[in-house]
Amino acid sequence: MLPTLFPTAKNDPELAPFRAALVFGFFNALTWQIGIGTPMVLFAQHLGASSFQVGLAYSFVFLLTPVQVLATALLPRYGFKRVSLGGWGARSVFLAVPVALALLAPATPRPWMVNTLIWSVFLFCLFRSIGAAAMTSWFYGFLPEKVRGRYFASDQMLSGIAGVGTLIACSALFALLPIYTALLVQYAISLVGSTLSYYELKKLPDIEKPEKISLGSVLRDTPRHMFAPSEFRSYLWCAVTFAVLTTSIPPFAAYYLAVAGGRTPGEIMLFEVFRFSGVILGAALLRRQIDARGARPFFLTGLGLYGVVAVSWWLYLDQGWSVLSLLFAIYFVVGLAAVCWNVANLNYLPKVVPSEERALFVSIHGAVTSCLGGLSPILWGLVMKTTGPDGAPGISTAVFQLYFVVMLAGVILVGWWVRRLPEPLASGVEPALLGQEWLRPFRAAASLVNLIDPRKLGRRPGATEKKD
Repeated sequence: MLPTLFPTAKNDPELAPFRAALVFGFFNALTWQIGIGTPMVLFAQHLGASSFQVGLAYSFVFLLTPVQVLATALLPRYGFKRVSLGGWGARSVFLAVPVALALLAPATPRPWMVNTLIWSVFLFCLFRSIGAAAMTSWFYGFLPEKVRGRYFASDQMLSGIAGVGTLIACSALFALLPIYTALLVQYAISLVGSTLSYYELKKLPDIEKPEKISLGSVLRDTPRHMFAPSEFRSYLWCAVTFAVLTTSIPPFAAYYLAVAGGRTPGEIMLFEVFRFSGVILGAALLRRQIDARGARPFFLTGLGLYGVVAVSWWLYLDQGWSVLSLLFAIYFVVGLAAVCWNVANLNYLPKVVPSEERALFVSIHGAVTSCLGGLSPILWGLVMKTTGPDGAPGISTAVFQLYFVVMLAGVILVGWWVRRLPEPLASGVEPALLGQEWLRPFRAAASLVNLIDPRKLGRRPGATEKKD
């Protein structure tokens, strides 16, 4: 089946030379879905992690996004391909740590085990961020303009297929195997996916190194763009508020259901399948509507759906309902809500930034929303932290309910804020399509576009492509 999913010289001769980039995206989805997704949360919980530790591990991918900005300083010396390969290759090493922990299969986990897992997630995300500093610029440099749209659409589709397939496989493994055996197989899959994605990257052509990158101007201009009165500033802090309100849902929903909700890991993974199904269906329905209707209706729809999620979770926690169908529905609506906001964001953001500095403004938006949104799971994990009668880490149901009360009040505030945002009629402005955001809602804000003007990436006369 796999060969039919990827372009060939027969079915798409223009995109076929870049088939390796799509294969990379496919195998990379196997990696992040396990290494920094719900399986990681469940592994940490089984090793005795507290809610604070779970929130901390889940936040690393967001908190380390500024590393992408700093790592651009490596590009003039090492080039795009070497920086990407270095980051992606180094991150694979740290997937071996949870494999080793799963092999130990501790009946009574020791504290050093969960600490080791958390450090491995930190280092995985650190080197992922270094590699990501070059990724978008590199791909834009070698992809011809006429195939970029087709590439990103295909990338989203393939990543979605791989991601949902991974979730279903994880659910089956949890249902059929002992917990540590299931985790061992899953992390082995993640390690294989990371290795294969690395070798697919090696097949892609390099592009010319940038001659100079002024990080000084970036650091100097960023505070001014963040705080000086402008349409961008208004939207930036609206988006930050939204990120702070919603980023904590996936990790603590999984943690609560595992610790206090009586749900098996297999059931939790099936809930995740429904979340991503909501994302995929929502993206398919919205992509033809967003340009005609503008971003505001989809911002408001997403916020309304998050309000429904907050009320539903509060009732679930208050009444102690055990209806599986309700949880499936909640997870599906979370996916729909996320894709509504993300699609609207990708459409709206380019309209409120100056075209000549678009890369910097979008990078600021990604870094600020990611970092501040990533602090939310850490802080909520700290106040949700509790200890059960047997001394095992737990989660406070009352504080978890309070989180959804705050979330409901917050989405009402953001809805009022969105209605006051101007929506310029910027016909001809392309959406900031960064690839995979529709299908990866929990990491959409973490994608930083390059800080390098694409017009400066042209080759010097006589320069040739490097081949591997």
